[in-house]
Amino acid sequence: MNLFPEIEFAEPEKIKKLQEEKLREQMLYLGQNSPFYQKLFDDSKIDINEIKTLEDLTKIPTTSKDDLQQNNRDFFCVPPTEIVDYSTTSGTLGDPVTFGLSDKDLERLAYNEAVSFACAGVKKGDVVQMVTTIDKRFMAGLAYFLGLRKMGASVVRMGPGIPELQWDSIFRYKPKYLITVPSFLLKMIDYAEKNNLDYKNSSVFGAICIGESLKNQDFTDNILSQKIKEKWNIELFSTYASTEMSTAFTECKFQVGGHHHPELIVAEILDENETPVEDGESGELTITTLGVEALPLLRFKTGDLVRAHYEPCGCGRNTMRLGPVLGRKQQMIKYKGTTLYPPAMNDILNDFDGILCYQIVIHSNEIGLDEIMIRLSTENTDENFVDEVRDHFRAKLRVSPKVEVVEFDVLSKTVFHPNSRKPITFKDLRN
Repeated sequence: MNLFPEIEFAEPEKIKKLQEEKLREQMLYLGQNSPFYQKLFDDSKIDINEIKTLEDLTKIPTTSKDDLQQNNRDFFCVPPTEIVDYSTTSGTLGDPVTFGLSDKDLERLAYNEAVSFACAGVKKGDVVQMVTTIDKRFMAGLAYFLGLRKMGASVVRMGPGIPELQWDSIFRYKPKYLITVPSFLLKMIDYAEKNNLDYKNSSVFGAICIGESLKNQDFTDNILSQKIKEKWNIELFSTYASTEMSTAFTECKFQVGGHHHPELIVAEILDENETPVEDGESGELTITTLGVEALPLLRFKTGDLVRAHYEPCGCGRNTMRLGPVLGRKQQMIKYKGTTLYPPAMNDILNDFDGILCYQIVIHSNEIGLDEIMIRLSTENTDENFVDEVRDHFRAKLRVSPKVEVVEFDVLSKTVFHPNSRKPITFKDLRN
């Protein structure tokens, strides 16, 4: 297969033409096979034959995660006998949302990850260590494996956690790349230093990082990225994806945003009124999947606030690029007149050495206003440490949250919950 699709290097007009051809195919498919969208088209009096251009998408109501949760079965476009794999993602109303993938969908997923990894420089024959789960109905882990297999790379399926085993595997199989949550790299570095491992001369060239941001909005390294690179001189590539999209936006070697694969997905950036934002402005990423067979989505609001970049990239691709996620729309915090998102607070906490783990807890006070509690475990024994954390928040974000020091054995059970695929560093207790 061609790991560098010609369409990604084509002129913008040609990219748009391809997207519109695929959009028309998807509209016909939804009209014939999707109970949910058939009803939406009828209720909204939409003639699917009139949806011909990307601009025409604004005539169609958006779809939310609540819609998915309340009408999960109606989104399926194939019978259960054609589902090869079941995956789940978290739901806004408590229960998880089920996604099914057909054989064709698994092929599409493999293609997506293969061209995404190729963006980051992974080549046929490279050894890649997966520091991520591939079980528990987690689509991403399966996608990574399928994509690496399709492009001819070798996979070491280590799973998350346990730095000792990760290093044993690195020295044994000599992977060139890791796929990991970036903050875990700090734990690996800490273990290596405490056990005199020669990690700086290992085989690892780079890490493809999931789940946490590595960059500021201007693409400079954020605090987490800086702390990793100060210790370990490896390349860090951001990748952004979700179960709903079945598509990834991954950085190339120029590391100025995750590249859009126009043959797989239509991306809109919408404001509060569900109107496309002006170029350079941030808004909610809203996606339409292309070529998905079992559970395709049309104008699905992801909840992620992002900024798109359209200038050509140094790698030669002319596709749109997504910058770092500003935050999730439903996680927006209004605190004493200041609007905050968890990633900004993560950066503050990552600025401190000695914090073993932390959790940002948001709740409503007796008059309905947002309150912030930072729960953290630390090796720092300085009695002024809590004041330093609070002062740093005040200096950087103009807010002064409550800070509570918790024993690591207690807090780690909440942050690194066995049923969660990622560290739970944010907990929203608001009604």
